Amino acid sequence: MARWLASRQWPVHPLAPGRKTPAANCERCRVRRHEPSQCPCHEQGRWCHGFHSATTDLALIEAWWRREPRAGVAVSCGPAHLVVLDVDAHAAQVPDRSRLLPGIRIPAQVDLAGLASGFDTLALLAAYRREPNPAEDSGTLRVRTPSGGLHIWYANPEPAVRYRSSAGSSPRTALAWQVDVRAHGGYIVAPTTRTTAGVYAPLGAVRDPAPLPAWLAAELTRTGHVTQAPSVPVPVPRSGGHARVPRSGAAQALVQPLIETVRACAAYAEGTGFTEKLNRAAFTAGGLAAAGHLNQAEARQELAEAAHYARPHQTRRNETIIDAALSAGARRPFHPKGLA
Repeated sequence: MARWLASRQWPVHPLAPGRKTPAANCERCRVRRHEPSQCPCHEQGRWCHGFHSATTDLALIEAWWRREPRAGVAVSCGPAHLVVLDVDAHAAQVPDRSRLLPGIRIPAQVDLAGLASGFDTLALLAAYRREPNPAEDSGTLRVRTPSGGLHIWYANPEPAVRYRSSAGSSPRTALAWQVDVRAHGGYIVAPTTRTTAGVYAPLGAVRDPAPLPAWLAAELTRTGHVTQAPSVPVPVPRSGGHARVPRSGAAQALVQPLIETVRACAAYAEGTGFTEKLNRAAFTAGGLAAAGHLNQAEARQELAEAAHYARPHQTRRNETIIDAALSAGARRPFHPKGLA
């Protein structure tokens, strides 16, 4: 398995026999603290520091697994351009509904009875966005974990956009409760790896990761998972503080109030739901543009100007949110009431 993964240019590293954690460091690295990325052991062919040592060098891989044939296999997600959703099914105390989907307000009238795991919160997020549930995505590689969880593998179609790893329990950066993200700064256990708890078993016949869905890319951007994005020009806001509407009629009536909610966030530095509002406005504009009711380039410019007006210190992040949400919206073109 390690050789096959490396042949796909996915860097691999050994796991401790029977476990899902990296193989132990050498004695020197165990007793001396130092920066893993600068460890001299890597140049000497040692596997110290887990995913920091991951490689596609077949000769080195052969040597590693000759040394420890029982070692499991892990893939370093960032260099492999992978984004993997790690859905947990562990018994845990369900937090307040405000922490289930970070940044999304779940109204009190929504019945959450029976919600118990990451499968539930991921399904809730997909339903909220009116998108297919990734846990049921038979078009991509999915791996059942020994604990009953699920790894959903996706390929990052835009390597210039770098996503960070996160834990679903994190109070700062999280996609959903009990849904971890494995990307840059993380690794994922390879399919067929066996631990004392059981085997990481692929589901169905698909063995290739599908491209990361645009709506999930938008969610990862919204929740602060983007650490690097392509350079974009800084939009210059128009004088007077009011953006130009791309087209009149029902489309204007639908999208303009959403853009204005983005602009209104300028009144406060935080606590306004800015990202959620920008994501919603861009998603709506993308759907209208795909149906021919808006000029997407003009809509994008309006969105960028409104976002820059509200949050001028985070232009790159703003435009990453806009582009991801426009793309997600374009997959669901729609005609507002009053438009044929």
